[in-house]
Amino acid sequence: MARIFVTRELPGAALARLKGSHDTTVWPGQLPPSYEQLREHSAEADALLTLLTDRIDAQLIAGAPKLRVIANYAVGYDNIDVAAAGARGIQVGNTPDALTDATADLTFALLMAAARRITEAAAFARNGQWQTWEPAGFLGADVHGATLGIIGLGRIGQAVARRAAGFGMEVLTTETRDQHNLEHLLRRSDFVSIHLPLTDGTRKLIGAQAFALMKPTAILVNTARGAIVDRDALAKALHTGQLAGAALDVTDPEPLAADDPLWSAPNLLVVPHIGSATWSARERMTEMAVENILAGLAGTPLPYPVPA
Repeated sequence: MARIFVTRELPGAALARLKGSHDTTVWPGQLPPSYEQLREHSAEADALLTLLTDRIDAQLIAGAPKLRVIANYAVGYDNIDVAAAGARGIQVGNTPDALTDATADLTFALLMAAARRITEAAAFARNGQWQTWEPAGFLGADVHGATLGIIGLGRIGQAVARRAAGFGMEVLTTETRDQHNLEHLLRRSDFVSIHLPLTDGTRKLIGAQAFALMKPTAILVNTARGAIVDRDALAKALHTGQLAGAALDVTDPEPLAADDPLWSAPNLLVVPHIGSATWSARERMTEMAVENILAGLAGTPLPYPVPA
C-alpha cells in the first residue's frame, strides 16, 4: 500500500478511490500547507496530488526519496520543477481539457463585465444611487464587431476564439515566438486576452512596452498566470489612462497585498482565480489527477502527462 499526500480536499468523489486502495492523507486546512509542512508530508510519500499553490521544487523532491508520481490539479505546472522530477524518474501529470470551456466562459464573462462596466453599475444600483435612467450613465465599450487579440492559441485560446465568433468579433491571434505579429496584435486590438503558460520567456511579457503599443481604449483580460503581466506597469497604465481597463482572474502574487497599488487603479476588475470553478470542471480535474496517481503507482504511463 502506497502513501499519498493530497494537499487539499477536492470536489467530487474520485478521492475515495485513493483512500480505498492506498494510505491517503488529505491536508485538512482551508489554506494550503506551508512549504515546510509540504516537505514534511512529502518525505515519506510515494505520490503527491498537488495544487498550483504548492511549490514542488528540487529541494523538496530531493527530500522525498520514495516519490514516484506527482499529479498537479491544474493545466499549468509552473509550480513544479519538472526537470528535477524527470531526473529522478518521477512522472508528472496535469489536468488538461477539463477546464478549457469553463475558463473560456470566464474569459468572456470578464471581457463583457469590463466592457460594459457591470460591477460598477451593479454596485451603483445596490447602494441606492440609482434614481432614473441616465442617457450618459455607465457608457462602456462595444463587444460585438470589436477586435479581440488572443495571445496564446492553445486549447483555451481556441475556445475563446470560438466564442468571439458568435459576437461577430475580428480575432487576431499570436504566439510569443512571433514578436512582429504580437506587436501588430497589440496595436490593433480593442481587447487583449492572455492564454499562455508561465515560462521564463513569458514572465512579464505584457509590461510597459506592450501597454505603450495598445490603444488607450483597450481592455486587458488575463485568465492565464498573473506573472505574465508586469503588475507595476499595469497599475501605471491604468492610473495614467494609457489603458482603458483590465479584468484579471490571476495576479502575482495571489492574493494581492491589501496595500498593493494595483487595487487603487481605476477600471480594474479582479476575481480570485475562478477560471475552472464550475462543479463539472473541478470534479473532472479530480478524476484526472486520481487517474494519474493510480497509473504512476502502478508503474504505467500517466494518462495525462505534462508535455515532454
